[in-house]
Formats: sequence, structure tokens, C-alpha cells
Amino acid sequence: MVNRLLLGRALSALATALIPTTLTLAVLRVTGDGGAVGLVLASELIPLLLLLPFGGVLADRLRPGRVVLLADLTRCLTQAAMAVELLLGLTRLLDLAILSAVAGAAIAFGSPAVPRLVVAVVPGPDRLRVNARIGVATSLSAVAAPAIAGTIIVVAGPGWAAALTAVLFACSAVTLGGIRTDSAVAAPQNFWDDLGQGWREIRQRPWFLGCVLGHGVWHFVAGLFLTLAPVAAVHHLGGETSWMVIVQSGTVGLVLGVFAAPRLRVRRPLVAVQAGAACYLLPMVALAMSAPAAVLAGAYFVAMFGLGLLSPLWETVVAEEIPEGALGRVRAFDQLISFASRPFGLAVAAPLAGVTGVTALALTGGVLVAAANLAALSPHIRKATTGERVR
Repeated sequence: MVNRLLLGRALSALATALIPTTLTLAVLRVTGDGGAVGLVLASELIPLLLLLPFGGVLADRLRPGRVVLLADLTRCLTQAAMAVELLLGLTRLLDLAILSAVAGAAIAFGSPAVPRLVVAVVPGPDRLRVNARIGVATSLSAVAAPAIAGTIIVVAGPGWAAALTAVLFACSAVTLGGIRTDSAVAAPQNFWDDLGQGWREIRQRPWFLGCVLGHGVWHFVAGLFLTLAPVAAVHHLGGETSWMVIVQSGTVGLVLGVFAAPRLRVRRPLVAVQAGAACYLLPMVALAMSAPAAVLAGAYFVAMFGLGLLSPLWETVVAEEIPEGALGRVRAFDQLISFASRPFGLAVAAPLAGVTGVTALALTGGVLVAAANLAALSPHIRKATTGERVR
């Protein structure tokens, strides 16, 4: 079952990573308008954010395998419909936006069920190792997918890239949906009662709320960096090649961090999680100081190595500390903060930089991400450093 889980998650991660490049190039071929690209991509995000709380409740009411099966099948159908339209040359912006919105709704219902599926399949002592392997698959997919999608689009057209994505989602749906679990299922109540109970689980764990808000700040600051740093690299640090070196340095750091997480003897995982997030201070300071490309690449490597450590450790700690029957609702809140924060950072980076300047904004963002994540430990630093239950 564990191997089946890993295969299904790898297929789903690759399919997910193919979509942005496919949609971007498909829309640009039709309209040549960057604003149209933003509209189609935002069409997925809006229903995702609105429906995540409902998805969390559903994830705790139903068997996680069934929820993931339906979610990935829905995403398969949306990609298949896109493929047909693109292959027939009938591309309409409204159609792509609607299909993206349906896919966003599917993500909202499917993503909170995934942590419950991992908990149901993987014994506690093995979860860190499995979460790390899932993280490696996700990271490698993010690296490989743009090249795969780009090559297919250049050779055969965006319709075939969408078709491949549909096939991958079909395979992941069959693989994950076929996993049989004995997960505890919450007794159905009024939706608002279920949602309120999930929020009470969060309020009873201030460490969780503090860490999630800190991670939200991380995503916001990452949005700032990913908007400001490419401009600085292209205009002042040697051009597009320098930015590619910086990005690839971060990718290498991320993959190495995920590999290292289960191999390091981390006695205080919560401290490691928050320290990993706080490392994003480094590239923000390097950006503010107009450091050479090599320095910025090194700083981004360390920051992404911290993220690589953070992801599997956080998944494992939350699975251990949150009751399985509430895990879907609790993780939906976690994902809601993460999904919302980075697009917000991407949207406001340029206007804020126009008011404050890049140096002041980058320094502020760096201090903010470090302070928010390290401060999350302060009420529980004694427990976190003595190895008690809340880590």
C-alpha cells in the first residue's frame, strides 16, 4: 500500500506541475496577452480558496481514498476537455477559465484528504520517511514538468500536453483510489458545527496556529522575492542566465533538504521547521544589498534547503499531534493560508516596491519572515526544546 501511495502521489504531482506551463503557452498562442494568462490561472485559485473549508469537512466525513479518487478523476476530465478543445483548434478563453475553475474546486476537496490518506496507510514511525519521498517526487516534478510540457508543446502543440496531463491524473486516481483504508470517519453533523469543531482543534493548539501564520508569512515573502529577484537578476546581475542559476540553486537546495530530513537526527522537529522557514531571511537580505548573483544563489540555496527540511517534518508533526478525525479540517486551514498568501505577495510586490523601493521592501520582508516564524516558537519553546509531546 505504501508503494502504491508513493506512486499515486508522484503521478499526481507531475500532472499538477505540467498544468501552469501548458495553460500559459496555450493562452499566449491564442491571445498573446499576459493578462489573459493571469485570468485563466486565477480562475483555478478563486474556487480553490472559497471551497477549501468545505473540502476539509468532507475529508473528515468520507474515506480519504474515495475523495482523492473523485478529485483526481475530475481533474482528469477537465484536462481531457482542454485537450480536445486545443487539438480541435476551438480554443476559447472562457472555456479554459471555466475548466480551470472546476479543477480548482477539485483541488479544494482533494488536497485536505491527502494527509488523512497518508496517516491511514503509513505507520507512525515510517511517516517522516514517506513524507520525505513524497516531497522528493513533488520537487523533482516541479523541476521536470516545465521542460516536459514545453517540449511537447513545441513538437506537437499544447493539446497533447493537456492530454498527457489527463492520462497522468487518470493513473493517479486509479492508483490512490484503489487504496483500502480503515480510517476513522467523523459522524456527519451540521456543516458549521463540523467547521467549528475543526477550528476548536486549532485553538486548542496555539503552536499550530502560530506556525501556520508564520508559514503564511513565508509564502507572502516568497511571492515578493519571486517578483523582485528576477527583475534584479536580469537588469543588474548578468541577465536571464543569472536568474536561472539562482532558481536552479534553490531547486537543488530544496531536493537536498527533503532528502536530508529523514536522515538527520532532529530531536526538536518543530524548532527545525520554524528555523527552516526563517532561513528565507537570507535571500531577502542578499536582494536588498544588491549582492552578486553567486551570493544570492547561495542564500536562496540555504533558504530552499530549509524549506526541504520543513515540509516532511511539518507533515509528520501535524499527523502525530492532530486527531485523525479532524485532520482534514485542520489541514484545510493550513492550506488555505498557504494558497492565499503567495499570490497576494506576487500581486503586491511591484506596487509596494514602487512606493518603498526594493531595498526597504526586501529588508522588511526578510525581517518579517524570520520574526514571524521564530516568534511562533516562543510560547512553547520549553516544550519544543525538551522533547515533550508538542514539538
